[in-house]
Amino acid sequence: MKTFCIAGPILPGDHYFIPKRLPWEKLDDLLDQKLYYVLHAPRQSGKTTAVLEYTRYLNAQGKYTALYLTTEPAHVAHNDIERTVYWLLSQFETEISKQLSDQEEALAFLRDALKNKFVQENALYRFLFFWAQINTKPLALFFDEIDGLVEKSLIFFLKQMRTGYPSRPALFPQSVCLIGVRSLQDYKLQSIEEKEKGVLLSPFNIVADSLLLRNFTSEQVRSLYLQHTEETGQAFTEEALNFAYEVTQGQPWLVNALAYQACFRDTTNRSVEITRSLLEKAKEQLILRRDTHIDALVDRLNEPRVRGIIDAILSGSEPASFNPDDIQYVRDLGLVKEYGWEIANPIYQQVIPRALTHVMQELIREQTVSYIDASGKLIVPKLLEAFTQFFRENSESFGSKIEYNESFPHLLLMAFLQKIINGGGHIHREYAVGRRRLDLLVLWKQQKIVIELKIKYGEDTLSKGLEQTAVYMDIAGSEEGHLLIFDRTPSKPWDEKISNELITYQSKKIHVWTM
Repeated sequence: MKTFCIAGPILPGDHYFIPKRLPWEKLDDLLDQKLYYVLHAPRQSGKTTAVLEYTRYLNAQGKYTALYLTTEPAHVAHNDIERTVYWLLSQFETEISKQLSDQEEALAFLRDALKNKFVQENALYRFLFFWAQINTKPLALFFDEIDGLVEKSLIFFLKQMRTGYPSRPALFPQSVCLIGVRSLQDYKLQSIEEKEKGVLLSPFNIVADSLLLRNFTSEQVRSLYLQHTEETGQAFTEEALNFAYEVTQGQPWLVNALAYQACFRDTTNRSVEITRSLLEKAKEQLILRRDTHIDALVDRLNEPRVRGIIDAILSGSEPASFNPDDIQYVRDLGLVKEYGWEIANPIYQQVIPRALTHVMQELIREQTVSYIDASGKLIVPKLLEAFTQFFRENSESFGSKIEYNESFPHLLLMAFLQKIINGGGHIHREYAVGRRRLDLLVLWKQQKIVIELKIKYGEDTLSKGLEQTAVYMDIAGSEEGHLLIFDRTPSKPWDEKISNELITYQSKKIHVWTM
């Protein structure tokens, strides 16, 4: 039985699979024009699967000799160039044996070179020169995980490619594709010594194009899920199919993991239809479990170039003043959408604040039962009154432990709410970038509660906040609205900051909390 792939490259015989995700005609043109290029996408996007499919197609066509190999084993070499070359040649020997076993002369060359574990620095160039010369067809090479090579090793590798570039295709590969996370059309790199001298290198300025492997479209998500229906008879409702795309935005790992959780963990009875509610349950499991893919993203949140941009998005600030390369870096990681200032998808919107406030949540002692009335209704004023006191007592100590300074009050509230709401509700987050606010919609049984967060920046904060809360209540269809205004004036006493009142605005009753 086939299944949804949640680890490693897809095996078409074992996994449901979306074919031809790369623009093959475009790649054919780049190859025919003897060009070198970059293919990039966030991790777990299906790059390896897509490239392996394309290399198999090229070799079946018979016009080129195509080879895929990962540079990952060479990453351990760091700045040791001889070890880097050794591991790269070892990978060539392994992958040619698997993919192109008739290449006996190339394999003999490699095995002879690898007899001496510490090979010469120019051995990679000499092998590619030799292979291109003796092979009857032009070579097309695809190097994966290229951005895992660092400093000297990466500079060395790129210089080897550039050195042989003018000799292609007779004496060097006709086309080279570098595959990684980053979108780098011109690798600007420095070794440690060159940093000290102020030297900046551009060793791969021969790259002709930078291609992005995009997420699944809604139709591709549907196609992938319907393969499961055809295989097992287990159907997805229309609402479930739409929901899957909505919460994943087509991110391939999330699309597969969501369905795997619903179809192979939460239920194995194939007569049970996969509904939106089942996928919602699966989504919560992914968020709570934080598998390797999600954990790898979370680890990036503490990098300074990531932290500043995500901090601005969470707090509703405008990140436009950031270094363009840092902005591109965060987009390349898949944390932020390709266009605009939004977290990449609703699952990451929940994962990121939960990850940043995990320690805070562990320290919060509040219990859900304290804020539920006899009918099971959530008593939000009592909850926010408790949060006000909690914020007063703990904001200084918690604030010193987290480097997300701009969004810290928002994160602390979300940690507090999450601890309570985990008992039976959901929190939907809308980051209103550029408008200095965060919109929260708390769903608890039949209740829809709007909570608007703002930092006090001027005298019009209250009027703007009331207007924004009223609009969001309208959109959400909520009759209960709360506006929280954080006054971060350091010298102002807490007794002057803290207040709450019920205000009627445009016929809507909005509870305003300041702290």
